[in-house]
Amino acid sequence: MPPAAEPAVVVRTAVVTDSAAALPADWVRGLSLDGRLAVVPMPVMVGEEIYGEGEDDITETIAVALAAATPVKTSRPSPGQFEQAYLAAERSGYESVVSIHISGSLSGTADSARIAAGRVGIPVEVLDTRTVGMAQGLAVQGAVVAAADGRSATDVRKFAEERLAKTKVYFYVPSLEQLRRGGRIGAAASLLGTMFSIKPILAVDGGKIVPLEKIRSAAKAIARLEEIVVADAAARPAGEARLAIHHFGNRPEAEVLASKLAAALPDSPPAQISSLPAVLAAHAGLGVLAVIVSESTTSVASVLRPLPSSGRTGPNGSSPLTLST
Repeated sequence: MPPAAEPAVVVRTAVVTDSAAALPADWVRGLSLDGRLAVVPMPVMVGEEIYGEGEDDITETIAVALAAATPVKTSRPSPGQFEQAYLAAERSGYESVVSIHISGSLSGTADSARIAAGRVGIPVEVLDTRTVGMAQGLAVQGAVVAAADGRSATDVRKFAEERLAKTKVYFYVPSLEQLRRGGRIGAAASLLGTMFSIKPILAVDGGKIVPLEKIRSAAKAIARLEEIVVADAAARPAGEARLAIHHFGNRPEAEVLASKLAAALPDSPPAQISSLPAVLAAHAGLGVLAVIVSESTTSVASVLRPLPSSGRTGPNGSSPLTLST
């Protein structure tokens, strides 16, 4: 008799994140159908109106508000929103959840997730990424890859942490005013006295925004940002560097920067360009340029004990996951 077919690996772990992860909408949509990924929207208040990131088209609204100096504020999602996401994963047949979130030093989102985790019966691992934007998003993508391999929540979290350890965020803002208003400037407070004459280059380090360099003009600051990114990417294993660029209200500048980085790093794929999520743009302000430097996805087997499998399905028999990050 022919040998029995090897059983498919069932995806046991769902992944939940927040909209600060800046994940491509099409990518999220494709993975949300069977409940394996959920993105909880972060609220943004423009004047007296409250919008939900991902639920409302608020990019233009925020840009106009920032230009007019209208107050723009953000808040963390409620514990109830996370509770509903976790319960939805349980109803879809998942055994556990890994919940991956924006830095706890910049938002109380992870705290809301922890409160919600204590209210549900399904086990939930909450991970504070200590970063933002696509740096957080790459950790989410790594977690989805590990979950698709049939991994436990502990292993899924470990794989996300491995991705985070290889990711850096550098950015330039024309002014620190919006960061100051939102109270997100942290260690960069030493720059406030000269913020009107300084074009700072900043980074996210240890979950906080920290100053890297003080530059005297916008052109020089962007050129220096390029140099910092190229130096970081060039120090990675040959051909392994991966870049993402965020902008807000200045896509042409982002495209020029991407072109220059492509010329300087011919062995790496072109940078992925996307608008900064509204919840981050509300604090960074108009004209921000942020670059995320990471490495190509490490295979699950190289980080975790390999699992033999012939296919992968969701708990309800959904189709196998094909994912490239």
